Amino acid sequence: MKPLWVLFTALLIPSLSFTAEPTKVLLWPDGAPGANGTEDKDQPFVDVWSAPKETANGAAFVVCPGGGYGGLAADHEGLQVAKWFNGLGVSAFVLHYRLGTNGYHYPIQLIDVQRAIRHVRANAEKYGIDPTRIGIIGFSAGGHLTSMAETLFDEKPAGMTNDAIDQVSARPDVAAPIYPVISMIDDFGHKGSRKNLLGPNDNDELAKHVSTNLQVTPKTPPTFIFQTDEDTVVPAENAVSFYLACRKNGVPAEMHIYKPGPHGVGLQLGDPVLGTWPGHLRDWLRNQGFFKPAKRAGVSGKVSVNGVDVSWGAVVFQPLDSALPVASGRVMHGKFKLDAIAGPPIGKVNVIVTYSAADVPGLKSNTGIVRTERQSPTGPEHWQIDIHEGENSLTLPITTAL
Repeated sequence: MKPLWVLFTALLIPSLSFTAEPTKVLLWPDGAPGANGTEDKDQPFVDVWSAPKETANGAAFVVCPGGGYGGLAADHEGLQVAKWFNGLGVSAFVLHYRLGTNGYHYPIQLIDVQRAIRHVRANAEKYGIDPTRIGIIGFSAGGHLTSMAETLFDEKPAGMTNDAIDQVSARPDVAAPIYPVISMIDDFGHKGSRKNLLGPNDNDELAKHVSTNLQVTPKTPPTFIFQTDEDTVVPAENAVSFYLACRKNGVPAEMHIYKPGPHGVGLQLGDPVLGTWPGHLRDWLRNQGFFKPAKRAGVSGKVSVNGVDVSWGAVVFQPLDSALPVASGRVMHGKFKLDAIAGPPIGKVNVIVTYSAADVPGLKSNTGIVRTERQSPTGPEHWQIDIHEGENSLTLPITTAL
């Protein structure tokens, strides 16, 4: 018997044409709960940016632009992000949620973001995605909405429709709050977001409830955070408080705080410093197995150069399939070890070794280190080995010429 989300797929969305332009899909085709009208500002929708068929990997992200719950930065925190994900083979759903400036206040925004995640999961077959690889990313106030989605996914706000889609899980599989508003009660919180989100119902008890650093549990999904130190609009204390809450609850989390950069930088692609953060997100997702699930194996062994154990360095196992996780282990006194959680995927991998130039007397290096993808000067350009299921005991000898 097919699962529920497959059976009602055809009733929920129009036939999709997978083109370079998005498809606008209403989250409630018959009218959103609590809506005050029928305009776009009253009827939340997603712009569906389906990944190209040739590169689609089955993963998807709901994208939440920021704007202080008073507007939507739907270009640099929406469209640009969706196209970046498409370039990675990931389908993107840019969420146009309802705003406080249009008379909509909590829990409407939580209802909208939950519905967006449920909509994507319920229609996974139609969209050609894996219902277990759905992430959410949001910027500024959209980062707060993202953090609500990853902490309050079991909450059933008053006003939900409770139809078939609302029976599907709203928990994202990974989350990325980007320079996020987090606290609504601390001095470092963003007062404008609190005002627009809570409106006339604003009180300290409700503000505490939507301060998402206080709502993290062990069920919160793996989280990636980007922030800048120079941000004075939404200070880094917001991101840091959420990261520390993840640590306290055992939630896998990675945070990058850059010194330069004002609030609202978006992807900032091309900037030699800030433009590197999307690459960190990409690598994090890859190593989460988000682009392509993979069975991994344990590896251990020895690395030597010209018959002498490498004093210190690293060994990297890079799969031939760029969507699969990359494994890296520290080498100390010639030895390395990775368990099956951190080890390389099963199959062919390229081996890359970095070691101290001092391990080879007479070898010149401007940096004091040597990085090689070849086992020997006369060997193949790439050093390939096979990783098999279970434990792999490896001997990795390198020869080099002075």
